[in-house]
This record gives sequence, structure tokens and C-alpha cells, in this order.
Amino acid sequence: MTCLRKIGWLVLALTLFGSSVSVAQSGTTQYKCMIQMTNYMGEKAYIAVSLMDGQGAYEKTLYVLGSDKKWYKDVKAWYRALGKKTPNISAISGASVAGGDRSVIVLEIDNAKLNKDYKLRFESAVEDKEDHAKDIEIPLTTAGLSARSEGTGFIRYVRFSPN
Repeated sequence: MTCLRKIGWLVLALTLFGSSVSVAQSGTTQYKCMIQMTNYMGEKAYIAVSLMDGQGAYEKTLYVLGSDKKWYKDVKAWYRALGKKTPNISAISGASVAGGDRSVIVLEIDNAKLNKDYKLRFESAVEDKEDHAKDIEIPLTTAGLSARSEGTGFIRYVRFSPN
């Protein structure tokens, strides 16, 4: 009888462990994202961080650095993709960031998208300067989130760490 009881407990433990793993995989994970800017002169940059699907289409806005809506149109590709459906992004927006400065934000990533055909796109724009629609594109993979990613515009680099 004792042996059967131990087997029962083992089966229960494995079942609970298995369901907790599937819950973790189907939820979201928060990542700290440090954005280091280049040493440019001028106004503070607006940056849109978006989730892109495998065909390069916008799926979701994850964060916007810059809180004044009148300047969102300067982040041209992101703004154009939103169309007339500008979402309420007050919960996922923060201050714009100046040349040479850094900003740390928290991104919430859907675990089901990780290691699939998705990427994170960082778009940057500065008033009276060119915008960079693909300042950085990072594959949404374990390797992509663990590497330092170099920018091509106003962003020098981006680095992630689990929150």
C-alpha cells in the first residue's frame, strides 16, 4: 500500500509540475531593456518598440519613448502602420531620450512568440532630423534577447535582461 501511495504522489507531483511549465510557456515574461543613444546633437528622440511578424507586418506596439502625441507622426513607419487606430498607449509610454543618454524600460513579451518567426523593431526619430524606421531589428529568440544589438541611427545599442 505504501508503494502505491508513493507512486500516486509522484504522479500528482509530475502532473502539477507539467501544468506549471505549460502555464509559464503560455504567459508573458517581462524583460528589462536598456537603450543607449548615440551622442547626437538636437532634440530628444522618440522611439517606438514594436512586435513584427515574419512578413514584417506590425503586430503590436510594446513601448513608446515619448509621451507627446503630436510628435508620434515623426516615427513615420510605426505611425503609418497604426493608421487611424491609434491605441491608448499611456500604460506603455515614457519620456523621450536625449543624445548620449540611456533609458531602461520594461517590455512584456508573449512567451508563445519567442523562438518563432517574430522580431522586435526599434524605430527612432528626432525633430528636424531623419527618422530611422529600422534603427534596430532583433529576432525574438533566446539568442536575440541575450545579445547586445547595435543600432544604425540614433540608438547606439540595446541590451536585454530578464526582469
